[in-house]
Amino acid sequence: MPTDLRRPARTYTIRQLCLEFKCTPRALRFYEDKGLLTPARDGMNRVYSYRDRARLQLILRGKRVGLSLAEIGEILDLYEADESGAQQAAKSLRKFNERIVALEQQKKDIDAAIAQLQKGIADAEKRLAATRPDLLPRAADYDQTMRRQLDGAA
Repeated sequence: MPTDLRRPARTYTIRQLCLEFKCTPRALRFYEDKGLLTPARDGMNRVYSYRDRARLQLILRGKRVGLSLAEIGEILDLYEADESGAQQAAKSLRKFNERIVALEQQKKDIDAAIAQLQKGIADAEKRLAATRPDLLPRAADYDQTMRRQLDGAA
């Protein structure tokens, strides 16, 4: 008589997934509402499977690179339709390439904005040095204060 030596299917609580992926229970419930996660229920408790965990990991990766939840859902749903993963891989490849193009454009836009701001700073410093040099140290102090605040918020 053969015995089943496989381990029982691993499950996760909402708390375990939140700790592992540094997200909130509200986010997991939101993804469930959107149909991206489908945890089982044990009374009032959600029980997440290994599949749910893998899907959450893909959702968070997709969000990190700027994919919409609809796009992430399309990619995840393709795995259900074709377990070989070929359709999912093709769709992912197309979406990822589109996202790279968009991010590269954003990078160019950001670089141009930074260059404009740096030119504005240089012009303002030059004008202050010529007309009100007493204000320049305060401007530098203000800049230092703002940088500290931004670094603290990060």
